Amino acid sequence: MKIVIDTNVIFAALYSSKGASHKFLIWLFESQKKYSVLSNTLVLEYVDVLTRSKNMKLYSHLNKSDIEHFIDDICAISYHQKIHFLWRPFLKDANDDMVLEIAVNSGAKAIITFNLKDFKGVKEKFDIDIITPKIFLQNKGIIQ
Repeated sequence: MKIVIDTNVIFAALYSSKGASHKFLIWLFESQKKYSVLSNTLVLEYVDVLTRSKNMKLYSHLNKSDIEHFIDDICAISYHQKIHFLWRPFLKDANDDMVLEIAVNSGAKAIITFNLKDFKGVKEKFDIDIITPKIFLQNKGIIQ
C-alpha cells in the first residue's frame, strides 16, 4: 500500500517523540518494504519547512545537518514519483495540491496528515483515504 506523508506529520515526529507521528515514522523505517511516496517538490518542501529557524528552535536537539540527513533517510525508504498529470487547482492550498498529485500519480491509497479538512473531497473524487498517523497505525493493528 503506497502512502504520501504530509510535511506536518514529519514536523510533529521531530517535535515530539511521544505522539503517533513519531511512532508512525519508526514503523515506516522498521518496515521491510517501501510504503511512502514522494517527489522532488515534496522533498524540497520538507527541507524548507523543517529547517526554518523558527521550527529548528522547537527541536533544538537537532541541527540543520541532522534534519537534512533525516530527510535523506526518508528518501532512501520511499518510492520516487514523477508527476505526469497535474490536478491543480483542486484544493485551496497549492502545497496540498502537490501532495494530492503525488498520491494520484503513484496510485497511493492514503495521504497521512493532520490537516484532514484541507483535503476535503479527495476521498470522494479520487478514492484516496485522508487519515492521521494514529488512524493509520490503528488500521494496521500497531496501536489501539
